Amino acid sequence: MSVHKAITEHSNKQHKIVRRFVELDGLRETYIEEAVLLCKNGNPFETEKINEVTNEINQLARKGIVPTRKNVTVEMVQEYVTRLTATK
Repeated sequence: MSVHKAITEHSNKQHKIVRRFVELDGLRETYIEEAVLLCKNGNPFETEKINEVTNEINQLARKGIVPTRKNVTVEMVQEYVTRLTATK
């Protein structure tokens, strides 16, 4: 395999990982926003979908290209909502 072809292949793999990260990170933010809205309105919510996406992001991060994300707990969402409502 030529050096050029190897570099191109490597670059394409990295780009694919970054694109997937951006996709997953957006989905994670959507799920977080949903949980925050439910919590604000006093409705029950879970963090399972958030953490499923987070775990997939962290698997990508093991390849050393994209950052990791923390798993989210119900308490974290509740604390965030409390801070949001305290600043209003």
